[in-house]
Amino acid sequence: MNFEVVAGDLGVRETDAIVVNLFQGIASPGGATGAVDGALDGAITRLIADGEITGKHGEVTVIHTLGKMAPARVVVAGLGKSSDFDAEAVRSVSGETARRLQGIGVSRYSTIAHGAGIGGMDAAQSAQAIVEGTVLGLYDFDRFKSSKDGRKSVETVEIVEFDSSKLASLQLGVDRGMVQAEAVAFCRNMVNEPGNRMTPSRMAERALKAADDSGLEIEVLDRPDLEALGMGAFLGVAQGSKEPPKLIIMKYEGDPDNPGNNLAIVGKGITFDSGGISIKPSANMGDMKGDMAGGAAVISAMKVIGQVGPKINVTGIVAATENMPGGGAQRPGDIVRTMSGKTIEIDNTDAEGRLVLADAVYYAHEQGIRRIVDIATLTGAMSIALGHICSGLFGNDQGFIDRIKASGDAAGERLWQLPTYDEYKEQYRSDVADMRNIGGRPAGSITGALIIGEFAGDAAWAHVDIAGTSFSSKTSGYTVKGGTGVMVRTLVKLAEELAGE
Repeated sequence: MNFEVVAGDLGVRETDAIVVNLFQGIASPGGATGAVDGALDGAITRLIADGEITGKHGEVTVIHTLGKMAPARVVVAGLGKSSDFDAEAVRSVSGETARRLQGIGVSRYSTIAHGAGIGGMDAAQSAQAIVEGTVLGLYDFDRFKSSKDGRKSVETVEIVEFDSSKLASLQLGVDRGMVQAEAVAFCRNMVNEPGNRMTPSRMAERALKAADDSGLEIEVLDRPDLEALGMGAFLGVAQGSKEPPKLIIMKYEGDPDNPGNNLAIVGKGITFDSGGISIKPSANMGDMKGDMAGGAAVISAMKVIGQVGPKINVTGIVAATENMPGGGAQRPGDIVRTMSGKTIEIDNTDAEGRLVLADAVYYAHEQGIRRIVDIATLTGAMSIALGHICSGLFGNDQGFIDRIKASGDAAGERLWQLPTYDEYKEQYRSDVADMRNIGGRPAGSITGALIIGEFAGDAAWAHVDIAGTSFSSKTSGYTVKGGTGVMVRTLVKLAEELAGE
């Protein structure tokens, strides 16, 4: 898909459609929308009066110009209440608009920079949000379909701006939006791949491709390396599968003269989770191909970080393996020794994410990294607590937690902090080891997070549980059914914010 920044008058573009907008509650449109309304002899105003156009968030109304204007169609996109307007609204309406136009066969259209006028939004921010919303709203995972539907695809989107002084900023936003949208799509592709295709080895191959594209250092550790490091928790999960485990380590040095200016982003990469010996019910087990969404987000975020170049040293670590009930699989009651030396009693083999992250987070700490955030589809309990609206956020350093939440807000990815009181740790104490790998049903997401936190040492650590947000069962805004690519944009924003300190 191609995006072009164009100076001029939107209403005279020779294109399949033009896109203007309307805030909810506006009875008489102004600006570009008002100019188009005048060219259409007040058609938009009449439709507002009739209640057909309301400006509600996500509303998309197509009006045929019937020769009154050069464009064949006018689209009025609802931005919702002006008090709620932000970049996320632009992403959402851009996705809805793009799908609607592609659905009626439009291959080229022009749009105003939503919010860059009376909305008060920075031009670059508007353009970036338009690109992200459009590309991700049109995302379609169809690589395994032998025949396509034959419909036209949107090929070119023009962002038209009358004020030529804004063109450079708009272009900067377009360029950044493409980098981020492509990375989120890269993440979605990994999550949507079936388990027989997205194995730990294939995940490592995708990481190698991302590193090559962005000029990152990369190292992939195999089973003998993991054994030498003493990663007994990670290897315990891997021993039930014939697929070899991989520890993927990606490095970006944005501040090589200041090695203490660092951040680790650590991802759970369970490429298929059967539950192991504590096997899951068969219903919907196929969705467990997406249990590597945290790892996919880390790889994809590193791809962007290498391209945008923040002044900070970032290490991406992904613990990739399957969790299978093979003849060599670990059993409930087994005890594993982690890289840290701490031991864990296996009470439930389906609580495997915290095991692989225990070793991966400790590895990050041993590299001298003092700010660590891990991303994981960790617990089904997270979906019960927060649904599919926001991800759970935990940690041991309030300042670090606040920075992550603020980064998520800026990126349009909501996070909600949950408590990590020491009293919860009593739930996973073991009679025969240092701890058990589960703490029972009460506060399951909290105890799962705290088990990982046991291995962060003195680092500022945070955990993000994306079990409820990594996969969508419906299409809305710029989110389409399937893998969402959640946390890619937040991790990039976090690196940039920390670099700016």
